[in-house]
Amino acid sequence: EVQLVESGGGLVQAGGSLRLSCAASGFTFDDYTIGWFRQAPGKEREGVSCISSSDGRTYYADSVKGRFTISSDNAKNTVYLQMNNLKPEDTAVYYCAARLGIAVQVLTYEYSYWGQGTQVTVSS
Repeated sequence: EVQLVESGGGLVQAGGSLRLSCAASGFTFDDYTIGWFRQAPGKEREGVSCISSSDGRTYYADSVKGRFTISSDNAKNTVYLQMNNLKPEDTAVYYCAARLGIAVQVLTYEYSYWGQGTQVTVSS
């Protein structure tokens, strides 16, 4: 059974940091690209970042570039999203997802497996 389990969300003040984790199981981790997406109330889900588990290439949306860092621990089948200098507009439910292949892009429809999400709230 494929599972993606996010953790690490919470409430933080603007300028603060959080680290999200995505623990994966039930598939060959190295064959997949793992992405982070977020969805704020009333808005569409948007891609934030992704990493190819096989070669470590990454992608970041412009809105988070320079503030967020994605990394992967293949021995633990876990992907992390370090979020620094958080802003109120980063408030959303954050989801991790997996897509087969090495392409580093965050097109929602390409991702087959999704976690349940973790809430990130940034207060001003």
